Amino acid sequence: MASIEPSQQRRALSVLIPFYNEEGNIQPLVDEVHAALNGVDYEIVCVNDCSGDATAAELIAAHAASPDRIKILTHTRRRGKSAALFTGLRHCSGDWVQLLDGDGQNDPADSRRVWDKVAAKDENPALGIVCGRRTSRNDSGFKWLQSRIANGVRRFCLRDDATDTGCGFKLIRRRAFQDLPYFASMHRFLPALIKRAGWDVQEEPVADRLRLHGVSKYGFLGRFGAGLVDLLGMMWLVRRGGYGVAAEWNDPRSGR
Repeated sequence: MASIEPSQQRRALSVLIPFYNEEGNIQPLVDEVHAALNGVDYEIVCVNDCSGDATAAELIAAHAASPDRIKILTHTRRRGKSAALFTGLRHCSGDWVQLLDGDGQNDPADSRRVWDKVAAKDENPALGIVCGRRTSRNDSGFKWLQSRIANGVRRFCLRDDATDTGCGFKLIRRRAFQDLPYFASMHRFLPALIKRAGWDVQEEPVADRLRLHGVSKYGFLGRFGAGLVDLLGMMWLVRRGGYGVAAEWNDPRSGR
């Protein structure tokens, strides 16, 4: 279970962004986050997953421009997106954690809209995650079909209340995030893992934009093979039940 460091200043929101070879995308994305979250008590936690391009230099420049808002963590070896998210979580001080992809395809304007609509009001203390559902896709027809099939199979097998887990936009209550087990590629199953831990899952429509620079890091064959093995593992995990909740915890899940 991850935890914030005692010396960290608590924030309302942590924006957690993993980067791998996203040269050219970093400053535009960071600038958009600053503009969208003006007036919100936020921080931006950037995790560089051992990039081989100018990502590190661009992150350093972004931090120098906003040292009070931006944290940088750098993997010594490439470990993948799920590992980057867990590395970042250990340094997130926000009560909520907003996940955005480093390619800029998630629109930070959606972060502000969902923050104002859901997290700022916090009307459901048992809500663990708000998942983005892309209203349009900027991928090829083949990728769109592949995603539709994968989401349908996953939803049938896991009953995770999510229709688009491939969308990188997710707003997660940090307390719920801390309940999750770590394994490679677990980021593909965040709604199912959150639900297994006893938290509610909600979806909100979000935009899907074209990336400005670089190329996608995911290929069909690699994603399909790994995804099938991971799905079988998730089916086993979900069927083994969730966690216990003690009455003394004043936990919103205690009445379930």
